[in-house]
Amino acid sequence: MNANDLTPHALDRLDDCDETVLTFRQLRELGLTAAEIADRCRPGGRWQQILPQVCLLHSGPPSSEERVRAALLYAGRDPGGPGPVGGGREAMVTGLAALALYHFASVPPLIGLPVIDVLVPWQRRLRDAGDVSVHRTRELPRPLDVVGLPCAPVPRAVADAVAELDDTDAVRALLSEAVRSGYCDGTAVLRELSRAGLLARPQVRRAVDVLRSEDRAMAEQRLYMMVHCHQLPDPVWNVDLRLPGGPPLGGVDAFWPEHGVAVCLDPDDDALWSHYARQREHLEALGITMVFLSPAKLHDAMELQAAVVRTALMASCELDPAAYVVVTPR
Repeated sequence: MNANDLTPHALDRLDDCDETVLTFRQLRELGLTAAEIADRCRPGGRWQQILPQVCLLHSGPPSSEERVRAALLYAGRDPGGPGPVGGGREAMVTGLAALALYHFASVPPLIGLPVIDVLVPWQRRLRDAGDVSVHRTRELPRPLDVVGLPCAPVPRAVADAVAELDDTDAVRALLSEAVRSGYCDGTAVLRELSRAGLLARPQVRRAVDVLRSEDRAMAEQRLYMMVHCHQLPDPVWNVDLRLPGGPPLGGVDAFWPEHGVAVCLDPDDDALWSHYARQREHLEALGITMVFLSPAKLHDAMELQAAVVRTALMASCELDPAAYVVVTPR
């Protein structure tokens, strides 16, 4: 493009926006006529129409970022602006494309993805076009800014990606990485899978156990970190308690024998709560203080959880000594 191709005013505005992907409407607002746009997008021209009403302002193949920006513009949002390009419409990247932008190791880079998934409000009457797959939803989540592009939150992006996968190993890899890498907790992913009606699919049903195991592993790591970072006394970790010569009292995640204080991570299974309630009754009857910590609160408010444990440890010196229990590794 040179100074003879456009009016000075249009050229100045194009220079200011520094974009290589624009809609026809944006180009007309810059001073081009429909005929001028069509001429530049003709076969062999300097530009190309890569989606309905969306132009790539060069003749070579689009970059990964240009593909995503084109998809968002087609869906009705200016990815470089403060919000929708018109009519209150919104759009965001989701599925594998969003996970690639989040740098998921289990997802191919954008350049290797044949489809860019975008999420739009339910009322948008928009069809798939080119390499864009449109997902309509009644509950549009708040997007996150990822390298300047609006992306669905990880739990929603994972659910939209899983909806397109048939392989159990691929589903398990996505679910595991979402939690293990700290993007979100397993409960949030499970909630999105349930909302999308995906839990009945065999490949999903076989893979969801990984969410609980990864959630548990992450919660245990945060519990270790809490004790270390907030300078609590060292407990014995992951032990079973029992009375001498008596029945088992159950397992705990951390135990301070000299204080008679035990910590358990909250179970994420409602069926386990009756077991934990009975365990708490038995231990507290023996003078052992039971503290339940929420994995979510360990993630969001670790300092507060540390204060709860510290208070229990300090209060133990004012209580009658706990009964002697046998401690064995789990």
